[in-house]
Amino acid sequence: MHHLTRRNFILLAATVTALASTSLKAAAEDRVIKVGTLKLIHGITPYFYQKFAPAGFKIEVVPFESPTDGKNAVVTGSVDFGIFGLAAATLGGANGEPVVVIGAACNRGMAVVAGKDSGINSIKDLKGKKVAIWPGSTQEVVILDRLSAEGMTIKDITPVRVSFSDMAPALERGDIDAYVGAEPAAGISLAKGVGKIVEYPYSTPTGSLNMVLTTRRGLIEKDPELIRTLLKIHRKASEFAMSNREAFVEMAMQKLGQQKPSIEKAAPNVELTWNIDDLFLKQAHYYGEQMLAKKQIRQLPDYTTFIDPTFVKAISAS
Repeated sequence: MHHLTRRNFILLAATVTALASTSLKAAAEDRVIKVGTLKLIHGITPYFYQKFAPAGFKIEVVPFESPTDGKNAVVTGSVDFGIFGLAAATLGGANGEPVVVIGAACNRGMAVVAGKDSGINSIKDLKGKKVAIWPGSTQEVVILDRLSAEGMTIKDITPVRVSFSDMAPALERGDIDAYVGAEPAAGISLAKGVGKIVEYPYSTPTGSLNMVLTTRRGLIEKDPELIRTLLKIHRKASEFAMSNREAFVEMAMQKLGQQKPSIEKAAPNVELTWNIDDLFLKQAHYYGEQMLAKKQIRQLPDYTTFIDPTFVKAISAS
């Protein structure tokens, strides 16, 4: 009897150990990382994340219509990470919200587009025209800077509030004369033959800096290893998409629901990135100063905490 009990005990212990191991494995496999991104071609990187995620991690991509929606989701914890324009991130940082820029996400991806037969061939030609702009976007800050460089202000044009995804259709309908958009809108207008590029607005000191990868301060403090893991995934996904144009175009077609000619027109105007270098920091600081000068923010963010390059520096060295 004693022998049987002991054997049962051993079997029970083995079973418990096996169940515990299975449970731990299941828990690891169930680790979900939620990443928010905009419905734009230059926000496509997270859709490649799963390809480079370590075993035990599942990537859930949450699409957002506006940069502000994405920023708010990061701050409230609805998503773990978010990709959106530097403007929305700077607005949050200036308001004391716990949003932190931990990596770059893309350069370029912007365009000033006018009707093909509009007679608009330069920024100065926008005077008196209806121009679609999304308030609070990176594009808004850039076009204000471009207008200033041409001796103009926002009062010289008629700004119209239009979301990025509605800009190309609005131009096609004739609702607006031009727009300051985000890809693939410009690619759509070009492919349909209804629009033309006035300029790619990268001549300001902001350069082509556009969207950033963010998280919230509390997650950095609670789980720095998760930050490192995600940034390694982000780097690999960005570099893969940039070196595999066909895969990049195919993914953009699938996730954005656009035709191949439009995406192929837009793709050359997109540079997916991940690193925070000295140029990034210089451009980001200038960008914040422009927002302050134009009274879009009341104070600059605390850049010692708002931008945290320590994680990208660590993976750069690895």
